[in-house]
Amino acid sequence: MRRESYLLIALVLVLVSTTCNSQNVLNLADFGIQADTRQSVTADVQNILNAIPSGQTTTLVFEKGRYDFWPLPGHEREYFESNTTDNNPKSLAMLIKGKKNIIIDGRSADFVFHDRIQPFTIDSSTNITLRNFTIDWDIPLTAQAQVALVTDTSIDLKINTQESPYELVNGKLVFVGEGWKSEWWGVMEFDSDSRLIPTQTGDYPCLGEGWRNYIANEISAGVVRLKYAFKRKPKLGNFLVLRHSERDHAGIFICKSNRVLLEYISVYHTAGLGVLAQYSANLSYINVEVVPNPLKNRILSGHDDGFHFSNCKGQITVDKCSFEGLMDDPINVHGTCVRVDSIISAKQLKCRFMHEQSVGMLWGIKGDTVGFIENASMQTLGYGTIHSLKKLNNEVFIVEFETNIAHELKVGYALENLSFTPKVRITNSLFKSCRARGILVSSPKKVLIQNNEFHSSGSAILIAGDANYWYESGAVSDVSILNNMFMDACMSSMYQFSEAIISIYPEIPTLLPGKYFHKNIKISGNEFNAFDYPLLYAKSVDGLTFSDNTIIRSYIYKPFHNRKFGVDLDGCSNVQIYGNKAVGDVLGRRINMSNMNPATVRIGEDGIFN
Repeated sequence: MRRESYLLIALVLVLVSTTCNSQNVLNLADFGIQADTRQSVTADVQNILNAIPSGQTTTLVFEKGRYDFWPLPGHEREYFESNTTDNNPKSLAMLIKGKKNIIIDGRSADFVFHDRIQPFTIDSSTNITLRNFTIDWDIPLTAQAQVALVTDTSIDLKINTQESPYELVNGKLVFVGEGWKSEWWGVMEFDSDSRLIPTQTGDYPCLGEGWRNYIANEISAGVVRLKYAFKRKPKLGNFLVLRHSERDHAGIFICKSNRVLLEYISVYHTAGLGVLAQYSANLSYINVEVVPNPLKNRILSGHDDGFHFSNCKGQITVDKCSFEGLMDDPINVHGTCVRVDSIISAKQLKCRFMHEQSVGMLWGIKGDTVGFIENASMQTLGYGTIHSLKKLNNEVFIVEFETNIAHELKVGYALENLSFTPKVRITNSLFKSCRARGILVSSPKKVLIQNNEFHSSGSAILIAGDANYWYESGAVSDVSILNNMFMDACMSSMYQFSEAIISIYPEIPTLLPGKYFHKNIKISGNEFNAFDYPLLYAKSVDGLTFSDNTIIRSYIYKPFHNRKFGVDLDGCSNVQIYGNKAVGDVLGRRINMSNMNPATVRIGEDGIFN
């Protein structure tokens, strides 16, 4: 777009905003932004976004068709994104910063991105709506191949060279994209018919230990032979997702924003997390899918998590959403703990981000409530209110409190920001086969997980909590898991913390008698289609109900889990188990208890566990 056109747009928008109270609808075609040109529209769209006066409701409308977005010099910004590789600056396609009342309506447009780029960034904005479009790459940042031949000493991979160009460098498979090159480092197998991850193949067992010692040779164009005696052979005809790049840009990144609505969006691919929100409030995702593009015969969708909520607050609503082919968890809701490096004074602490994918983030602001955590027992020792926070570098900051901190606090303990914790509602959604689990959730506010369907390769639901490794907080206090369907594929492979279909597994090095981390978790009215024993694993919960669930024996896979109980309780109290019924020869009919008083467990006579 020429400079004169940009100035004209800015002038028109200012005049409209000062003379009219009605909603502005701007059709981008009227400003020369046409579909299906295959030319980059990055600069033109951003110029229009920049020109919109903040405050008055404005709708940007794309006509149906394809729009291409390439990285552009000057469109980079520094963002420290949760659970994302610190690779700054980030290349941005569309930045909405410091705006209010903006709607972007794609009208079924296809947004196609190139190179390593972040499609949408919503920063310090309010009342933002994105709707009716798809996000995809012609050359995705994760590759896939189909198994064309399997022998004792090699396997052949058939690769679509149009969407996954490659080179062989010193016998290794290296993928080459639009401005990037990266070597294959991870693999996941998917069944070609069911599109499920084959049983017990998650992560490294997929090809067995030592598989990276392969030597690659090209047999013909797009067919690569990997010479190695793989300890586990993939099935002929199955697909392998070939992971080779960093998670360095989200698909949609939301930070320091309030009241954001995403609806009727298909995220077919991303360079990292699908939709990442941090330090934001009141987020609604309705009819959003993070799935493979059905027109391209792809197995994979996002590089990692589907929806990731880090240190958010207010109400999070996820309704009628779908997930498939992700290389990590469809939904992850958590906070971030930091470690106490030193005690400067009675009111001041020097703190450190402990995980490399959390450095540089905003952690707290004046007035936030902080919990002081003894990391061995994971017990909260007391609370404080932030007076100020001073960043020393990307890893370390000094926080000063309004009053003296808890006297028991020591170096090595952790802090948790309790103000940035959300209420969560996840309903009517479909969790198909993805690499890891289904929903990870850690928030002390009310959590409802209802009327969903899970085909998770690992645990369908994980409630964790940690101040020792991932440093992802925190304890839950009001969780309802109601009327969900847990299908046959759940717990068909083992991943971290996957101890049962529903796994409540805080990382607590030292359990203290009579002290509990989580509380008030209700699991009721669900249907479990279980081929194996473990339905529920719970550690350090005070107030747990498992009632009126139906357990149906599945024979899709052979049992393999080392836990041989339907319900496994470790250090829990005030547990109620009643009204559960079995259909068929259900395996998990027993309850195991450890590190607890059995008298605190009430087992009804009207179920399968008596």
